[in-house]
Amino acid sequence: QVQLVESGGGLVQPGDSLRVSCAASGRTFRSYAMGWFRQAPGKEREFVGSINWSGGTFYGDSVKGRFTITRDNTKNTVYLQMNSLKPDDTAVYYCAAGSVGSDPYHYNSWGQGTQVTVSS
Repeated sequence: QVQLVESGGGLVQPGDSLRVSCAASGRTFRSYAMGWFRQAPGKEREFVGSINWSGGTFYGDSVKGRFTITRDNTKNTVYLQMNSLKPDDTAVYYCAAGSVGSDPYHYNSWGQGTQVTVSS
C-alpha cells in the first residue's frame, strides 16, 4: 500500500479554477492507477475520474470536459485540475490508489481528503 496526502483545497467562486494535488509515498507509485472521488454532505461517494500508470484517463459524467487528471511519476504526485467550478462541485475530494475502475472497491489506499467549496 501507499500513503496518500491531498492538498490544495479551498474556497472558490463559481466559474473559478482550482488544482488539488495528491502526494504518495513509496517507490511503487508508478504501478498504481490513481482515482479521485468526492463526497458531499448527505450524499454517497462519487467517482470523479481515474488515471492509469501510463496516463490514460476516464471521468465521471458530471465532470467530463471540466476536470483533468494528470500524474507526475517522478514526483509521486497526481493532480486534479478543476475548471468552470459549480456550487454542485462542493465536496471533500479524496485520492485513492489501486486498479483502474470507477467503484471505490478498486482502490485499497485512500487519502484523508481535502475540502473544496464553491460559493459566491
